[in-house]
Amino acid sequence: MGMSYDAIVIGGGHNGLVNAAYLGRAGLRVLVLERRHLVGGAAVTEEVFPGFKYSVCSYVVSLLRPEIIRDLDLPACGLEILPLESTFTPLPNGDYLVRWADHDLTRRELYRHSPRDADAYDEFGRLMHQLAFAVKPVLGMIPPDVTSFAPSDLAGLLRLGRYVRALGADRFHALVKLMTMSAADYLEEWFETESLKATMSASGIIGTFLGPRSPGTAYVLLHHYLGEIDGVFRAWGFARGGTGAVSNAIATAAERRGVTLRTGAAVARVITRGGRARGVVLESGEQIGARVVVSALDPKRTFLELVDPAELPGELVADIRRFRIRGSSGKVNLALSELPNFTCLPGFGPHLRGAISISPSVEYLERAYDDAKYGAFSRRPYLDIVIPSLIDPGMAPPGKHVMSIFVQYAPYQLNGGWTDARREAFGDTVIDTLSQFAPNLKSAILHRQVLTPADMEREMGLTEGNIFHGELSLHQLFSLRPATRWAQYRTPIAGYYQCGSGTHPGGGISGAPGRLGALRILKDLRQ
Repeated sequence: MGMSYDAIVIGGGHNGLVNAAYLGRAGLRVLVLERRHLVGGAAVTEEVFPGFKYSVCSYVVSLLRPEIIRDLDLPACGLEILPLESTFTPLPNGDYLVRWADHDLTRRELYRHSPRDADAYDEFGRLMHQLAFAVKPVLGMIPPDVTSFAPSDLAGLLRLGRYVRALGADRFHALVKLMTMSAADYLEEWFETESLKATMSASGIIGTFLGPRSPGTAYVLLHHYLGEIDGVFRAWGFARGGTGAVSNAIATAAERRGVTLRTGAAVARVITRGGRARGVVLESGEQIGARVVVSALDPKRTFLELVDPAELPGELVADIRRFRIRGSSGKVNLALSELPNFTCLPGFGPHLRGAISISPSVEYLERAYDDAKYGAFSRRPYLDIVIPSLIDPGMAPPGKHVMSIFVQYAPYQLNGGWTDARREAFGDTVIDTLSQFAPNLKSAILHRQVLTPADMEREMGLTEGNIFHGELSLHQLFSLRPATRWAQYRTPIAGYYQCGSGTHPGGGISGAPGRLGALRILKDLRQ
């Protein structure tokens, strides 16, 4: 054995970095091991073509927990979040729908489509705001083990019970509906404008192998309402320098607290002796000892690859094998010689500075899902687009632009498998879809990078290319994430912990699993 540490964190994604920073802050000697040449996992910025910088996988920051920003003093480590001002949905009939950060502008725009929806939108926002506040404390607590009678777990369940009581019957009823309904059905009760229902329900299917009419997708809408930036609810933001800047700020915070970061260090397996984790073996054969080993990887890698499943209870292994982690999205990054020119709203304008959503109707999204259900990528996909260089000019050379396109659906299990030819065909489909609304796009493309779920698995270490390390469906949340009895960041092997997005409260760039995992470890070490 070479050097020995108090704790080793496997995987330098943002949750691994948050975990390491909290452990370092408590005075532990911590080592982070990252397989790739840079830290950040799926939240990285890379200069893929000279002068053009991309947030390669994930692209917006919404859920980064305010307590993490405070505890680790991330602004002092270089974190700066710029708000995304709007969501613009171009429509096939030549019209469009825009929701602005400015409430009155949005109201006026919705009124143009439907006076009824303009009123309902305010009421809907108020209810979601209340429900988000109600659910927020749950996202900040370690989930109680529902199968246990230990005093701490019973106290946790009691605390949950008190939350539910405090909600009152009306809001509790609204929450139950939200937890069980599909996004489309839930929004249908509120609104009549197709493009509004579609664009809003799209945020219920992002990263999930479900359609807008699949039950359980309405809850994900609430997940997106929890985005808090500087205390502003419902603000999506963009980090200056791309999402890699978020990871870099957390990495800086960790290093300032004494944490050692090593890149190009792929972990082959965790060393266990006598039912305890003792350290890790790298793929190079090097061994490093530690009292505590933390996996920030997804549940499949944490339980089925890094340790021998024979050391784990059969029931847990079965649960993890069943854990649904189907990758369903791709990403296209473009370098452009000029901005896209949309037929429905020509020329440069503030509508290009926010998100651009190709989601004209719920039926459009459901058809895109139908293709994926039968093993093909969507012929007319849902696209979620940002042009980072408009918000942060440093991302591209002067006068040029980068465009980030998140694409759904691109199933990991594609009929006939993903090949180079299929990747290019997928890229072409995305460009063709967007060109229907912005005809100048094709001639403006200087370079393109197309990522399929298979690429994300290979390059980012995301099993099946799933960006949330596992679907945010009801049977995979809270005390069931990733498996009953093991939702508290511990594992059956003493000294071996988990803190990736596959644990509570789940995906997105929140850092919450990393923080809660660290709090659990520190509590255990004090005992």
